[in-house]
Amino acid sequence: MFITKKSLPRRTVLKGAGVAMGLPMLEAMIPAASAQDSADPQLRFASIYTPHGVILDEYVPTTEGSDYEMTQILKPLEPFRDQMQVFSNMKLNTDNITGSGHATSSCTWMSGAIAKDTSGADVEAGKTIDQMIADQIGQDTPLPSLELAIEDAGAMIGACDGTSSCGYINTISWAEATKPLPMEINPRVVFERMFGYGATTAERLSRAQTDKSLLDSIMVSAANMESRLGIRDQQRINDFLENVREVERRIGNLESRMREQGSNLSAAPVEIPELYDDHVRTQFDLMALAFQTDTTRVTSMMLSRELNQRTYPQIGVPEQHHGVSHHGYNPEREQLHALINTYHAKLVSDYLVAKLADIEDVNGSLLDNTVIYYGAGMGDGNVHSKDPLSNVIIGGGAGQLRSGHHTDVIAENGDSTPNANLLLSILDVYGIHLDELGHSTGRISIT
Repeated sequence: MFITKKSLPRRTVLKGAGVAMGLPMLEAMIPAASAQDSADPQLRFASIYTPHGVILDEYVPTTEGSDYEMTQILKPLEPFRDQMQVFSNMKLNTDNITGSGHATSSCTWMSGAIAKDTSGADVEAGKTIDQMIADQIGQDTPLPSLELAIEDAGAMIGACDGTSSCGYINTISWAEATKPLPMEINPRVVFERMFGYGATTAERLSRAQTDKSLLDSIMVSAANMESRLGIRDQQRINDFLENVREVERRIGNLESRMREQGSNLSAAPVEIPELYDDHVRTQFDLMALAFQTDTTRVTSMMLSRELNQRTYPQIGVPEQHHGVSHHGYNPEREQLHALINTYHAKLVSDYLVAKLADIEDVNGSLLDNTVIYYGAGMGDGNVHSKDPLSNVIIGGGAGQLRSGHHTDVIAENGDSTPNANLLLSILDVYGIHLDELGHSTGRISIT
């Protein structure tokens, strides 16, 4: 690798045996980047989905504007309220008739489309905004987009939600109306997809059984580079390498725990964390690392899928999430559902938003240059309602987004505003200006 004393190309990578790792934005890159008009902040986009709706009374602020009081469910995001906007009284496309409402909640959350009524493989919904954004800003990165999840529903076939195909609950990301994208649940596969090393399962298994870090193969390259950088850039490189090593350490610890418990490594994936918190944190760490290394600028994540059977005994909810969402308006059971909603918000806040806020980027942090679209495609889970619902965006959008605010977007006639209006406004931030999307009727002010 050749490095001039004047500047580094933005696409400089550290190379080792089977490894190519992009670098975070450095001051040494700015002179060369400025000459190409590319030193401006690079936008990123992340979408994060939570299933089964929310307890709206514990989610939606009671007042509008910037002085709203943070609700129980959103309270974990309080440290970032200046970069957070809450939108209430929206709705998904209520013309969807397939299934009981679970599948169409997740599969149309980022498109506002109508899903085809089918229980087979011939699924059809709509291209989602993450893929539109990837078409716009993701073509110069190694991965145009990255789709992550916690549960593997890919093997499920037939009808999973009444007459709805299982293909509708397996993803929130669609490359085209008839092309749902698979969500990857395996952190090791994601890590090696991002950086290489281990083309086969056998090779990855062999590597998982050693203590050697992937970083060891690129440390010489990193040391040579650091000797020619300024103090601030040296610190950024060190922080970046520590983040990479921390992800590797976390994955290694998860695998060690499984080995100690007697998992059959030759038959079972060695990379899937056993504990939900560990799994979510590692996936979020990978999302942040992907942004930091410019491996991708577009990510999506399902904290869980619709109709999942997950329980949360770690927060005092031993019952299945889906069952708890059908609370019958019993106050005690509503609080159980609110606990899950709050727990998910805390995971997003602690493991992703805080991480992005701590990583330095051009003109601020990664959070300053990102838009995070977070929420659910269902409002009241007890009745599978898509009207009303509330969603949140977090981040600065490279200086384009309005500071902390709650907006009630109910129409003058009392109707809820299409959630697709918010999607159109998010697309505008990325220079994608569409006349309509799904069942949209206009735009919602976010800037």
